[in-house]
Amino acid sequence: MSNFLSFDTLKDQVVSGAVDTVLVCLVDMQGRLMGKRFHAKHFVAGAWEETHCCNYLLATDLDMATPDGYASTSWERGYGDYVMKPDLSTLRPVPWLEGTVMVLCDVLDHHSHEEVPHSPRAILKRQVNRLTEMGYEAMCATELEFFLFAKSFDEIRRSGFKDLEPISGYNEDYSILQTTREEHVMRPIRNHLWDAGLPIENSKGEAETGQEELNIKYAAAMATAEYHTIAKHGIKEIAEARGHA
Repeated sequence: MSNFLSFDTLKDQVVSGAVDTVLVCLVDMQGRLMGKRFHAKHFVAGAWEETHCCNYLLATDLDMATPDGYASTSWERGYGDYVMKPDLSTLRPVPWLEGTVMVLCDVLDHHSHEEVPHSPRAILKRQVNRLTEMGYEAMCATELEFFLFAKSFDEIRRSGFKDLEPISGYNEDYSILQTTREEHVMRPIRNHLWDAGLPIENSKGEAETGQEELNIKYAAAMATAEYHTIAKHGIKEIAEARGHA
């Protein structure tokens, strides 16, 4: 399957008004998408070549604090910029957000324009290249399991993250009846991610209350890493739009 967009197709969609927003993203050390939302007209006019981000994005914890001990960047060394270089081969629609597409970026040194060696994308590229030199190709798959909760993330946050209530009260491993009750979330997850170019195979209930599983067809290592990251991000946004964390 292929739901990727060519740059020419994107330009046509911008002119027609079908697309007005481009998510320009890197993958951080925690596997999250970080970046900027570009007006699509500005992106196709020039920002497709590169943009910039603070270099602390590859040296934070989950709460975006800046712990000590990183050689690449710190308060002592000062915080500078990295170059975010869009990989236009990763342009894809984001069907759960109106008028929006996404592109993933390589992270480059601001001065040398060489890839930042500790960026997750660069690390994986090196390993893939090592295998290629040995005559191998890594084919991978990931099995994503997650919990859905009855309330939204913001409601849970305001409660102090206490007394979390799963979307169901039962072990729902392989249960068709219980997962039918959750199809208002899981069906759009499957369909939106498929339309974003992810080869979704199926979803099922798992062996705990409110636990879900999403399976994606195996692919080359880099493609699988991209599928995995985009799926995690998309699941959170699609569930949030329906009032669930």
